[in-house]
Parts: sequence; C-alpha cells; structure tokens
Amino acid sequence: MPSTDVVIALRGVHKDYHGLRPLRVEHFELREGESVALLGFDRVAAEVLVNLITGATLPDSGEVDVFGTPTRAITDPDAWLAAMDRFGILSERVVLLEAFTSEQNLALPLSLEVDDMPLAVRSSVRRLADEVGITSAQLAQSVARLEADAQLRVRLGKALALGPRVLLAEHPNAALPPDEVPRFAADLAGIAARRQLAMVVTTADVTFARAVSDRVLTLKPATGELTPASGWRDWFPGRAR
Repeated sequence: MPSTDVVIALRGVHKDYHGLRPLRVEHFELREGESVALLGFDRVAAEVLVNLITGATLPDSGEVDVFGTPTRAITDPDAWLAAMDRFGILSERVVLLEAFTSEQNLALPLSLEVDDMPLAVRSSVRRLADEVGITSAQLAQSVARLEADAQLRVRLGKALALGPRVLLAEHPNAALPPDEVPRFAADLAGIAARRQLAMVVTTADVTFARAVSDRVLTLKPATGELTPASGWRDWFPGRAR
C-alpha cells in the first residue's frame, strides 16, 4: 500500500514551453510507493513535466516540491545532482550507446570501466538484467541490434541502476509492438511493487495506464485540472500508442 508521505507535489504550476498552450497542473501529489499514470500529456509535455519534477527547469509560476523541498530552493549544482540520484528516468531521451553491448550500457551508471568490467559491477549488471527481463544473449549484443522491447528494457535497467526512490516514465509503451505491451506493463508494475518505488507514468493508452498504476488521472489542458480517468474508454484495445 502507498505511504501517506508525499514525495512529489505540484501546486498551481504554469510553464510556457512554446507549445500550443502552456503546461498547467493545478494540483498533483505522489506518495511514497504509489504508482500514478497520467493521460493527456503528449511527449513534449511529458518531457516538460519530468524536467519540472526533477528541478531541471523551474515553473513560471506555482510550486514544485520534491521530498519536502521546493525545487526553487535547490540552487547549488552539487545539491541538484545529489537530488537527481533519487530519480530514475525511463525515456527515449536517455541515450543508448549503439557501439556498446547491452551489458556495457547497463554498467555505465555504475562504472566507466566497461571494457574490462570489474567483477562486482558485472554481477550487479547481471542481476539488473534478470530483473528487467534481458536475456544473456541480449546482454552480449550491441543495443543497435536489439528489438524495441529489449531496448526499452535496457533503458529501464539504466533508470533503476542507482536505486532511485521515484521512477518517471515518459510514454514507455509508445514504441512497443502491441503484443509486447501487456507483458511489459506487468513487468513494470511488478518491479515498482517489489522495489516499493513511487512511479509517474505518462501514456496515451488507458489500458496500459490501468495495468501499471494505482491511480489514473487525465489532464484538462485548459485548466490544469487532473481528474480520475474512470470515464475513459479504450477504443483500440491492445494497441500501443
């Protein structure tokens, strides 16, 4: 069960990012160990939201509090980098080095010694690969040769490597083949539960949203209100969006 401790809070947030309209979030709270899926954020808006939560950008107005501290109060670069360790980001924006194997890509958050990998790092990478569903054969392959599902799992492993308290996932199912979506949803939900992660997932697929989260909320862009998505109907079941 989610804790009563609030780890992320947005209040009256307004951010102009030169889109059709500014991003508005009137009120949002994420509690320790809770998974929330958000509908109504396109990919650019999802990126803006993640940057606001992590403090990479600040709102034009309103407040973003993370672990009880306003992001505006984090003015020291070293303090911001330390705060970032509490987040794992699952996004296509996270670079995979195509010349490296999956194993080497997974090792990079832990060590730069990826050619002659220390035994302890290799063991940690193997455990991480098992957790996210990467096979031994896939570990040895260049990430450029992997299918979309395996590449997504490498990105998930990188997001989890440093043991974050919060996972922020930007449309993770968008590039998946439809038949891979249910399995990935089940694996993501299981990992979040076992690690007791707090998780925010943006997606356009209400079926996926319900499979990975405790709550599903829909953004009303004009007002920034987030409302329960009980009225949504999935017109394309099984289809990744």
